[in-house]
Amino acid sequence: MTRARAARRLATAALFGGGGLGLLGGGAVGLLKLQAGRARNKIGVSDDRPPTPDGVYGAELPGEPIRFVMLGDSTGVGYGMLRAEDTPPALFGEGLSQIAGRPVEVSSRAIVGAVSTDLAAQIALVLPSHPQVAALVIGANDVTHVKNVSGAVAALGEAVRTLRENGCEVVVGTCPDLGTVRPLPQPLRMLARTISRRLAAAQVISVVEAGGRAVSLSNLLQRDFWTAPSELFGDDKFHPSAAGYASMVAAMLPSVAVAVGAWDDDEESAAFPEGIVLPVSFAAAEAVDTGGTEVSRSEVAGAARGPRGRWAALRVRR
Repeated sequence: MTRARAARRLATAALFGGGGLGLLGGGAVGLLKLQAGRARNKIGVSDDRPPTPDGVYGAELPGEPIRFVMLGDSTGVGYGMLRAEDTPPALFGEGLSQIAGRPVEVSSRAIVGAVSTDLAAQIALVLPSHPQVAALVIGANDVTHVKNVSGAVAALGEAVRTLRENGCEVVVGTCPDLGTVRPLPQPLRMLARTISRRLAAAQVISVVEAGGRAVSLSNLLQRDFWTAPSELFGDDKFHPSAAGYASMVAAMLPSVAVAVGAWDDDEESAAFPEGIVLPVSFAAAEAVDTGGTEVSRSEVAGAARGPRGRWAALRVRR
């Protein structure tokens, strides 16, 4: 089964209620559940939380603040950080304020341990403040808790759709490659890698269909985290270190800036090559193998869809 076909199949299952994990077979899923429980006990979860990153960044800059929200799981929280300024919401706020030349009002509603079906509750908390742009990272817990993966894809799509219908731009960082997490024993690590990469590709399709932008973290973090685990993983060897969080934000920040009109692609982008446009399932498969790639809606000859579905553009920004 090709990567594009696997992504299409999982995304289709999300639409029509299939299980998703059945792609791996019942025996593999049973083993994954058993070892996942043991791995979670080994990694552990601390009750410590970083100081809140909420506030206005670049307050000295002119103009009305850009209203930014952070949603998702512990990666969005910045689990393990002792200083608010080291967390992803703060890094996004500081970085976006410098790019845009405007203040950025940051509100984080990401929750440690969240799965994709928790996004609806997070979104309900932020909609009254009328956010202009949201960054969202989710999926790792859907894999390690062996949730219904197609249900996770559907929940993510609905979350993006809700935000877009309320005037909020959305940038989603896809599920990281969990094959880099060394506390996970084999064969769990291999299975987690397979599921997380397929989930990431299906997330791309779901996000683009719902009107958001997806940025691939899978291959990007797989390469960097595997080659420098002591630098990019935190003490528990599962969550990122400060450098790991910064690597993730660096990959997503240009897309967040584009979403609010603060980034000029004509001057500061490296197209993938020449801003390639593919059917979204093929674009998703390419993105999983090319970390830092943004996938977003596009058109060909004025048409949003072709024989193989919605058109999507791939772009890598530096």
